[in-house]
Amino acid sequence: MERASVAFGRFLAGLAVAGCGVLFAMMMVIVADVFFRNVRIGPLGVSWANEATEYALYLITLLTAPWLLNRGQHIRIDVLLQAVPPKLAWYSEWLCDAIALACCLAITWASLKATFSSQAIGSMVIKTLAIPEWWLLAPMAACFALLSVEIVFRMARLARAEHGPRADAVSAG
Repeated sequence: MERASVAFGRFLAGLAVAGCGVLFAMMMVIVADVFFRNVRIGPLGVSWANEATEYALYLITLLTAPWLLNRGQHIRIDVLLQAVPPKLAWYSEWLCDAIALACCLAITWASLKATFSSQAIGSMVIKTLAIPEWWLLAPMAACFALLSVEIVFRMARLARAEHGPRADAVSAG
């Protein structure tokens, strides 16, 4: 289980690097848009720049969220966990993980249904760019499936840990 968790962590790191690549591409589109708006050679701006950056921000979030969870760098309020007895904190961690897993699985299922439904009817998003709607829905299903797997690995690590709040994701002293 430990080797699988490490390998999965490497995979998530690769997705985070891909998110960095999307961020770089987004920056280049913005630079090109600003350049063409201010220098009167060629078209007046990049017509699809705003829409592309909206999609890029969405994709960056979905690519990096599982990696952040893996590293314990997700949003977490743990002040209370540091104040309660260690055993209660440990059980609270379990409860939070179980709720998070249930939510991630539900969102995975709902987004998969939406993706397949959108693909089946050929739904399109038409703004400046016209793209199949399922292209926007599929990354959400993948992200929440990956989050679900990471939560299972987190639960396995918690099962092996001493009773108390997680040491790998603590921001309060």
